[in-house]
Amino acid sequence: MTRDGTIRARFRGQLGVFALDAAFATPARGFTALFGPSGCGKTTVLRCAAGLTRLADGYFSLGNDIWQDGAQFRPPYARALGYVFQEASLFAHMSVRENLLYGYRRARPHGAQPHIKFDDVVGLLGVETLLERSPRRLSGGERQRVAVGRALLSQPKLLLMDEPLAALDRLSKDDILPYFEKLHATLAVPVIYVSHDLAEVERLADHIVLLDRGRVIAAGPLREVQCDPASPLARQPDAAVSLDARVEAHDDAYGLTRLTVKGGTLLVPELEGAIGSVRRIRVRASDVSLARGEAPTSSILNSLAARVLASDSDGRRQVNVLIGLGADGAGERLLCRVTLKSWERLGIGPGSPVQAQIKSVALAWD
Repeated sequence: MTRDGTIRARFRGQLGVFALDAAFATPARGFTALFGPSGCGKTTVLRCAAGLTRLADGYFSLGNDIWQDGAQFRPPYARALGYVFQEASLFAHMSVRENLLYGYRRARPHGAQPHIKFDDVVGLLGVETLLERSPRRLSGGERQRVAVGRALLSQPKLLLMDEPLAALDRLSKDDILPYFEKLHATLAVPVIYVSHDLAEVERLADHIVLLDRGRVIAAGPLREVQCDPASPLARQPDAAVSLDARVEAHDDAYGLTRLTVKGGTLLVPELEGAIGSVRRIRVRASDVSLARGEAPTSSILNSLAARVLASDSDGRRQVNVLIGLGADGAGERLLCRVTLKSWERLGIGPGSPVQAQIKSVALAWD
């Protein structure tokens, strides 16, 4: 961890017809996602952070270590970082083991940073059985896991990942995401992660930087940005809130898992995880409905007491409603999307008690 624990970036300049004017600060820990539509500048910002693209008006620091400040510029090879591209550029003439050791042997120690060990990375990424294979004999997801491992074994202070799952099919993404979650939970190396897949970001990120046409339009802790009814994320068709929930029990007879969050208990399709472990779930705004008073018996298993905290119309005769779980509304926050007609019919506003109904089947990752 760097001394002041903050990553600071500011890049301003013209790249052909594209104008970049982006600045943000984010903690030097966990996953920070750069998110936005194609062409918004995500990869350009990442390349600037790596020193691969140089703008005269630029600044980047990792804690108290300044990598660029105007004319002061540290070249890419002198920056303590790992970079994972969309395509895993492995050395075809080397085995998986040799690819991993390439980064390991070239690594130089960086102060008091903990040493990332070969066996630890191999175990975390589940590549033990692949070590003697040629990269040509790996699936796309396996190649990316090896690419991540090689980057980590270079002993970086910062890991940059540029849409590492973009070239993979849905099944390959589902296979590799749990390994990324393990990295997130285990390693202290901060990650700046570029993606255009909102569900992917919500599954992995702690902080988010929203970009549009080369500018930062919102930034902060993921849940704070998600829970702002007026934020660009809340206006996305698949807007959602990510929650870290504790596993309380498994119901084998019905294939369900009971999870607890601040302010309530949720039943979800069966999840792997020991009792007491924490799992991240994603609750879509479109899968939360509101009722006044006790909700009638229905097929919806999750009906939780909550209070309305805020609302905002999205301009399409729909209303984004922020609720807090629990009778006092002091629990976890969720977004709900209702039609303007439903909002007016309910006759509710900030402070109103409601029942939040959430379908169990909607709480599994896609």
